[in-house]
Amino acid sequence: MLTDAGFAGATFHGWTGYRTSSSTQGGLVTARKPTGEPSNGKQGDTMVRFASLAFGVSSYLVFLGTFVYSVGFVGNLFGPKTIDSGPTVSPVVAVAVDVLLLGLFAAQHSVMARPGFKRRWTRPAPPQVERSTYVLASSLLLALLFWQWRPLPGVVWDARWPAARTALWGLFWAGWLVVLASTFLIDHFDLFGLRQVSLYAAGRPYTPPPFRTPALHRHVRHPIMLGFLIAFWATPTMTRGHLLFAAATTAYIVIGVRLEERDLVSAHGHVYEAYRRRVPMFIPRIGSGGGRAPRNPPGETQTPGG
Repeated sequence: MLTDAGFAGATFHGWTGYRTSSSTQGGLVTARKPTGEPSNGKQGDTMVRFASLAFGVSSYLVFLGTFVYSVGFVGNLFGPKTIDSGPTVSPVVAVAVDVLLLGLFAAQHSVMARPGFKRRWTRPAPPQVERSTYVLASSLLLALLFWQWRPLPGVVWDARWPAARTALWGLFWAGWLVVLASTFLIDHFDLFGLRQVSLYAAGRPYTPPPFRTPALHRHVRHPIMLGFLIAFWATPTMTRGHLLFAAATTAYIVIGVRLEERDLVSAHGHVYEAYRRRVPMFIPRIGSGGGRAPRNPPGETQTPGG
């Protein structure tokens, strides 16, 4: 199924990675037949709407399962495979396999998040499932990483003092809580594609969320990424494999955020520049409340980076 839509008022939603925009035709996409004529059949429209909704919901459920499993994987808590379990191979092979898996995820996450890729992708693909496709691809590559990850035995540190272990576990869970809470502070269902397909299924126009800096976004520009960093590093027992995972993902987060902010500045100019000058990237300033968000120029809406 080919779709044709004119895009206006593009909005970038942070390094979590997507740009959305409303259609110039009232915010709705126009389905077209392979020959190019508009498809006006009600049955065909209903099928496209149902298929889009089913795809979006399925993609979200895959993400949800992957997210829950990632907590158990990183924390060595549950699941058939964790970051420190599985078949042991030589350190050289383990590092090569793990770096390749991390690189595949990083490449997909970055390439599909770029505005140029999205413009090309939404020419043949329905725009309403663009975000769901991104979410599904990311989730599947994470599942592959969990499945094929090779552990690297050897302890880097092991907190034996009970209070220290309790504190590190507390930070671990706090990190995941920050990640999850931050998605709801902006728009959880828009972030993971459910809002787009739901509005399309209901025949209602899609409008991007307005620019907001709620709660944590007043103190750091990327609270979702901050939560991941805390969760990946806060562990009572740090193995060499876990250290490789934490170091590689940290490097990618820093690089990815810089790429994202380049796109944000390009898309929103002085609005995001002012936000970036006022609010730090990851580490909150002591005694600074971040202040109120600047007013948008007429017609601009955006959400700060994830």
